[in-house]
Amino acid sequence: MQEQVEGYWIAAVEASPRLAVALVLLAITWLAARAVKYLVERITRRMRFRTNLVDVLTMLSGLLIWIAGTLVALTVVFPSITPGRALTTLGLGSVAIGFAFKDTFENFLAGLLILIREPFAIGDHVECEDVEGQIEEITIRDSRIRRTDGQLVVMPNHELFQNPVTVRTDRELRRTTIIVGVAYGEDVDDARTVIRDAVEAVDSVRDDVKDVQVFAKTFNSSSIDFEVSWWTGSKPVDIRRSRDQVVAAVKRALDEAGIEIPFPYTTLTFKEPLPLRPEAQGAGGGDGADGSGGDAPAPTAAGNG
Repeated sequence: MQEQVEGYWIAAVEASPRLAVALVLLAITWLAARAVKYLVERITRRMRFRTNLVDVLTMLSGLLIWIAGTLVALTVVFPSITPGRALTTLGLGSVAIGFAFKDTFENFLAGLLILIREPFAIGDHVECEDVEGQIEEITIRDSRIRRTDGQLVVMPNHELFQNPVTVRTDRELRRTTIIVGVAYGEDVDDARTVIRDAVEAVDSVRDDVKDVQVFAKTFNSSSIDFEVSWWTGSKPVDIRRSRDQVVAAVKRALDEAGIEIPFPYTTLTFKEPLPLRPEAQGAGGGDGADGSGGDAPAPTAAGNG
């Protein structure tokens, strides 16, 4: 037992220089990691990267420095561990961890690519997989989307990366369309002019950027339908507000011009003529009030004899 303890002590004494070197290497690694993280943060902020992307790149740079420094320190303390063996062991462990946390790494990589490519930004209104709302936050694992009804949806980043995403506020303006019907008896050209003038007079319609378009579209069951398109703000509330104003303006203009906005008519056609209800008989040819069927007696006049 004493010989075993002495052997351990001798081995520790012999390894102490290597331990000291390893500690020095770890201290250098710590300083190098702090310096690299500082440089990465300054460079990325100067390049105006997103805050979340800056944090991720800073974390990854420091992590890589620590991995490299730790491998070097292990090879110094344990000479039997070569860098090749250490990398092989690390690779096998990474594969096992990758299988265990597949979804987590998938969301991490998707979030990193989203932050780098910037297909949409915080504040944008997007639609993806029946989820529509405003982007409130983009993290490395998921994105927070606030729906128009106030509910918060936490969507994994791989859903946003793998599926089509409609960015409704990618531009400041967006086109919207309504259908306006006028009666068949109205003049098409006059109705088109009245509708266009009414839409152009609305404040929320950006006719200074792109023209208002009014096209006769189809012969409907009870009306000639016009497709009316104009440009306004791209936010959902801008679209709803502008539609409200345009519908009210078009209705008012058509009423003032005496142009009818029809409602559906129904025409019934019969193959054979229908019998008419016979007219009620006069007072002299009808049944008596008592149901006897005789004629009513003629009135007599009473006078003085």
